[in-house]
This record gives sequence, C-alpha cells and structure tokens, in this order.
Amino acid sequence: MRLVLLGPPGAGKGTQSAWLRQKYKIPQLSTGDMLRTAVAAKTPVGIIAKPIMDRGELVLDEIVIGITAERIEAEDAKGGFILDGFPRTVAQAEALSKMLRAKGMDLDAVIEIKVDEPALLARMANRVRQTIASGQVARSDDNPEAFKARLKAYQAQTAPVSDYYARSGLLHTVDGMAPIEAVTQEIEGVLAPAE
Repeated sequence: MRLVLLGPPGAGKGTQSAWLRQKYKIPQLSTGDMLRTAVAAKTPVGIIAKPIMDRGELVLDEIVIGITAERIEAEDAKGGFILDGFPRTVAQAEALSKMLRAKGMDLDAVIEIKVDEPALLARMANRVRQTIASGQVARSDDNPEAFKARLKAYQAQTAPVSDYYARSGLLHTVDGMAPIEAVTQEIEGVLAPAE
C-alpha cells in the first residue's frame, strides 16, 4: 500500500499514520521527521534546512525529493509506505510521480484530511502544552508565528496539490473535524477497495 496523506499542519496526519502503519505494516515516511533528524545530526542537508525550518518556511524541493527518493529504497519500505508531509507542491507531486514510475511503482491513494484553521491553531497550542507537560521540548516551529507561516505556506503551495491528485483520480477527502475514530473509519472505507 503506497499512500500520500495531505492536510495542513495539525490536521491529524500523524495520528492516522500510526493506525495505517499498524494495519498495513508499512512505514510512515515523514519528510519533516527526516529533515529534523538531519538537523539534529548536523548533516549537510540539516545545516541548510535548519534556518529555513526555524522560520516555518518550506525546504527546497531538491533536498526533500532527494531525501524521499533515498528513503523509499529502504528495506522496510519495499512493501509500501505512507508519505506524510510530501509532496508539498505540485512540482514535488510531479517529481514524485516521475520518481515512482522510474521505480515501477504507483500510488494507491492520496487522502486529504480537511480541518478548519481555528481548530488547527487550537490543536497546535494543545500539542505544545502536552509536550512541555511531559517534560519534552516543543519543536522550534511549534509557536504561533511559525505555525501561522506554515499554514500560509500550506494554503499557497500545498493546497494546489489536491487539485493535481483530484485530476488523476487518486484524491479522497476525509473530514478531519470528526472524532479520531470516525476519521480512521472513513480512511478505512477509502482504502478497502485498494487492499
């Protein structure tokens, strides 16, 4: 099962990915996680990406595409994967399609989780509170200013990716305002024919 999860920051992609990973025994390939790992390890990609990410801006396509292409080749992704946070632009979606075709692969579905902006801002604030309460440090881009910049970047650059996948017939939208279990059931209904 090869999937793309779309939705603005805080929409619940990570929560739904956890269920999908367990059900299909496939990894969640989060470009954000891959980039944060590179930043923490101070790799050349991480050093370039850190100031961009700290401002809440999108990292250059070439960097994200390269990291994703490498990760798809890993052994644990041979049976499929969940792409979370990629593609973020139509150019990346086109590059992903080209990359997958070159590898003899196709996507099974693209699922977009729809959530309104006030709910997203409340979720971000709650995530920061929970992270701090658990004794962990909040992500550098989990602050109101950076989060609003991430939402603005999503609306300007990533939202058109929905149209791209709608034209290909791969796009399925689900109501991210519903309770978590209801969102999971809706996704399960979308994917049942692809199993």
